[in-house]
Amino acid sequence: MSTLEARFCDILRADPVAMAGLRLARDSGLPDCWLVSGALYGAVWNSLSGRSPGYGLKDVDIVYFDAGDPSWEAEDAAIRAMPAALPCAQGPVPVELRNQARTHLWFPRRFGFAYPKLASATGSLRFYASRTHAVAARLSGAEIVVAAPFGLDAIFARRLTPNPVLPNRATHEAKSARIAALWPEVVVEPWPEAAGPAPAGLQSGAAVT
Repeated sequence: MSTLEARFCDILRADPVAMAGLRLARDSGLPDCWLVSGALYGAVWNSLSGRSPGYGLKDVDIVYFDAGDPSWEAEDAAIRAMPAALPCAQGPVPVELRNQARTHLWFPRRFGFAYPKLASATGSLRFYASRTHAVAARLSGAEIVVAAPFGLDAIFARRLTPNPVLPNRATHEAKSARIAALWPEVVVEPWPEAAGPAPAGLQSGAAVT
């Protein structure tokens, strides 16, 4: 474990909302289940800036991967089995659960462009609109396991870096505006004007781990 990863895990252990999310993912019984996104990078930014744990947290995002049944009905049953929210000093925070084995089925209808078929829950991190947000964590016993394909440097540098592997400019800019309002010390990098469409391989439906 790198020094930065160890520091990241120490911050999560000190954040009651992040730890509640990690325990929820671990105890859910769902396959390949991880805590992702705001509960993780927000914990770091709040720790670095002296803000309270849970500040700025819109929801607690948990992902899992069940290719055996990628139906909406199976995902809905898993959602209903989860608590609807987790306690936080600022008020209850909704829990958002998604089966990453079915993202490629609904994503084009919602966003208007193709999404690759994944082979794992953490495979989705490579296609987040921001590389900074591409981090996941889970508990293995009492230990925290981290997945961060682009590293943790940008999170600790408080720099929001776009990821133009998909044409996700609108999502990046919407998230950037929200983050700039909540954590004004975060430097937001603009979406590159030269970014073209998604590579053809990502539109083919080939599984991505």
